[in-house]
Amino acid sequence: MKKKILLFTCLSIFNLSSHSQDSLKYYLDLAAKNNPAVLQKLAEYKAALQKVPQVGSLPDPDINVGVFLSPMEQLSGNQAADIRLMQMFPWFGVLKNAKDEMSLMAKSKFELYRDTKLQVGYDLQRSWYELHKIRQNIRFSERNLSLLRMLERLATAKFQSVPSGNSAAASGNGSFKAPVSNQPTGSSGMNTMGNNPSGAQPASPMAGNAMGTNAAASGLAEIYRIQLEINDLQNNLESLKEQWKTSSAQFNSLLNRSQNDPVTIPDTLVAGTFLTSRMALTDSILHNNPMLEMLRYEEQSLESRKLMVTRMGYPMIGLGVNYSLINKSEMSTSAMNGKDMIMPMVTVTLPIYRKKYKALQAEAALLKTANTQNIKSTANALQAESFQANQAFLDAERRVKLYRNQYDLASRTTDILVKGFASSGTGLSDILRVRQQMFDYGYRQMEALADVNIAIAWLRRLGNLEMP
Repeated sequence: MKKKILLFTCLSIFNLSSHSQDSLKYYLDLAAKNNPAVLQKLAEYKAALQKVPQVGSLPDPDINVGVFLSPMEQLSGNQAADIRLMQMFPWFGVLKNAKDEMSLMAKSKFELYRDTKLQVGYDLQRSWYELHKIRQNIRFSERNLSLLRMLERLATAKFQSVPSGNSAAASGNGSFKAPVSNQPTGSSGMNTMGNNPSGAQPASPMAGNAMGTNAAASGLAEIYRIQLEINDLQNNLESLKEQWKTSSAQFNSLLNRSQNDPVTIPDTLVAGTFLTSRMALTDSILHNNPMLEMLRYEEQSLESRKLMVTRMGYPMIGLGVNYSLINKSEMSTSAMNGKDMIMPMVTVTLPIYRKKYKALQAEAALLKTANTQNIKSTANALQAESFQANQAFLDAERRVKLYRNQYDLASRTTDILVKGFASSGTGLSDILRVRQQMFDYGYRQMEALADVNIAIAWLRRLGNLEMP
């Protein structure tokens, strides 16, 4: 019993693992961890964070050391060396504004990372549903091929059952006997047609031979026609399989893994639902879209830069100390003989050349204006794109309903025509035509289902909405 329980547990874990391997959520998590573009933006964000302590620190202090090769004689002794240390301090608020600017720029880099992650997720979902289209097209082509092979077998059996022309003409006494009419004889004009009271002409052996030959030729033409369809479908099937390999390689490239790794997708595809209202979607786009958030952080950073360059036009203050090393002099009688000298120092810069500071302020103001217009332009473009995505979603939903009904009707018609062809051997052209319509509608239905999910992924990407 313990072994059975252990085996059942292992099988359950294996089934859950297999299910997770072919789920879209699994691949999205894998892409978020491994995609090179996402990792690049993450590294850029982390690098931007390192700029904050760089600009928020004081400038390095200056130290000057001078040594007299020959001590300079002074009243208080002989000066041997002079050491000066100076620390410059920017105007109040310059460092704070610089830190704020870099912090906001780092936040904008993080929003760019989020936008790249969303874009990679959308590209992955679109590629995922394109693979669904190819897989369903392959399945419909295989079913179509099976139907054509069945029709080929029926046409071959029909052709083999047609008797030859000579055997048809030689049946009975070697001549075709016309049926006798039950109607009474008419006027003398009717009797002029010979001894046959019904007016029918006896069939000659040549006519029977021609009928058999025509039937055989028609049956052989039907076989050839079906084989032409089979050859075209086999070629299309091979092309679809190559297309699957190419799309799988593109899908694996988003996951940053070997292009030959297998991609597993579920057998069935269900149309998703998008219940967010138009107003809620617009609000989410305007407040949650990473591109707009990135531009807003850049706008705030430009405001901090403007404040910073304004304060940079004020004087810088330097505080320091000067230390003079003085040796004793035998000739000096001063009480300060041999005592080192310490002198506090204050330095103030004079920013009298105002053009560069005014240019820095004008540059920051113009960049902020440009960024504000960029926010408006991006918001308008995103809203217009949301209308396109919503239109694609509604159009795909309508196509799903249409092609589902069309496929059902074409499928029923095909079943009726196939039964008629099997019993009477007629109607091959109608079967081939309706059969092609049936599989076209079936594939278009699957394609519309994939387009519904692609449009939903598009809308979620614009509004930064989570998957359900």
